[in-house]
Amino acid sequence: MENDNSINEVKAEVNNPQTQENPINNYNSYQENKASNFTKPKNTNPKKSSRIFVPFISGMLGACLVMGVCFGVPSIKNKIMFSEPILTEEGEEGNSEVATRKFIDLEDYSKTSTSVAEKVLPSVVGISITYNVNTFFGSSSATATGSGIIISEDGYIVTNNHVISSSSSNSFYQITEASGIKISLYNDDTEYDAKIIGSDSYSDLAVLKIDKTGLTAATIGDSNEVQVGEFAMAVGNPLGMDSTVTCGVVSAVNRTVSDDEGNTYMAIQTDAAINQGNSGGALVNAKGEVIGINTLKLSGTGVEGIGFAIPISSTTEIVEQLKEFKEVKRPYIGIIGTSVTDSAAQEFGFQKGVYIREVAEDSPAAKAGLKVSDIITHINGTKVKTIDELNAVKNKCKIGDTVELTIIRNGEEQKVSVVLGETPAVTEEETPTNTTTTTEPKQETPERKESSPSIWDYFNFNY
Repeated sequence: MENDNSINEVKAEVNNPQTQENPINNYNSYQENKASNFTKPKNTNPKKSSRIFVPFISGMLGACLVMGVCFGVPSIKNKIMFSEPILTEEGEEGNSEVATRKFIDLEDYSKTSTSVAEKVLPSVVGISITYNVNTFFGSSSATATGSGIIISEDGYIVTNNHVISSSSSNSFYQITEASGIKISLYNDDTEYDAKIIGSDSYSDLAVLKIDKTGLTAATIGDSNEVQVGEFAMAVGNPLGMDSTVTCGVVSAVNRTVSDDEGNTYMAIQTDAAINQGNSGGALVNAKGEVIGINTLKLSGTGVEGIGFAIPISSTTEIVEQLKEFKEVKRPYIGIIGTSVTDSAAQEFGFQKGVYIREVAEDSPAAKAGLKVSDIITHINGTKVKTIDELNAVKNKCKIGDTVELTIIRNGEEQKVSVVLGETPAVTEEETPTNTTTTTEPKQETPERKESSPSIWDYFNFNY
């Protein structure tokens, strides 16, 4: 109320005609009245400052407590202060930002590599093979090397078929089957004689056996869980250098590669160095589990860091059959076919698929009524255009299973059920090698596509 009265008096003074005559006096009177009549408002809430001050002090004390705990724990203190600098080559602490970074990640990587190597090396063997070479000048012997993986403590070893089966010939020489196989174990100077239990050229796998027990079997992983970019180590016997490891990553999975005989492989690609002699060795993950069998590398001018391994999960059943039957019993349709090329499809009006050139007598195909010139377009609902695609689906089935083939006969689509039989010991089964057979094309058959260089032409099959 006191302030309100003062304001009213000032307004009255300002509105007084006498004061308006002299604006300067009017302003000075206003300032004097303002100074004399206005008083500073009183603090009606003395606890307001304490409500701000107490939380502030509490926050400061809490921050000090937290910092004290952090600096009291060495691991936390090191992370905050970067107190472990990297030393320069002269042994002095570097001053740059890079030099003060911790190398804990590199240290962990090194520990992973060493622990994996220690676990895997006792399970990988060196293989030495002796061959007889016949030439115009007589006979001589030659040796080759490879690697293998111990799969049981009683002496079973898995390797590549091309490691132990390198028979070849031309007009100048002939190489016979292996006449002797020696196995070298980790940290063991003794060489052990090995015998071939079974081999399979289609999957490029073979099983050997040595007369020794108490071996360290490799831990088998699940190659279906392999991811691109994860740690990978190749272990083997490159160039005769026993127990060599090389590290890298998984570069790709489910990579399709084909050899010069038409065999198609689904492989794991890695940049871990794979050299001659690594074939048959192990590709392992960060847990020391085998995820693949090193098979080959891509080499040539400007090519580096491209190697392939057979996924270990795809070998399990094959290895068991090789141990039990000495061969792989695969389901059998009983046809010889070729792929319908684009040019043949256009020229003859054929639909893309597998053209049947021959039906084996008394085969499942013959019993089901398949005929020459039928074109298989689907198997169990899966579209197929090549023999490889047909085999990929067929080989997932078992002997005795019934498969449904969709065929084109005389321009009409039909469904045919075929009960798969067992592949005969000697047969021209529907394997990719048949697709490279050169024959004179007949007017009523699709023109054969000439064999072209494949990615495997650059591979060295002598491991």
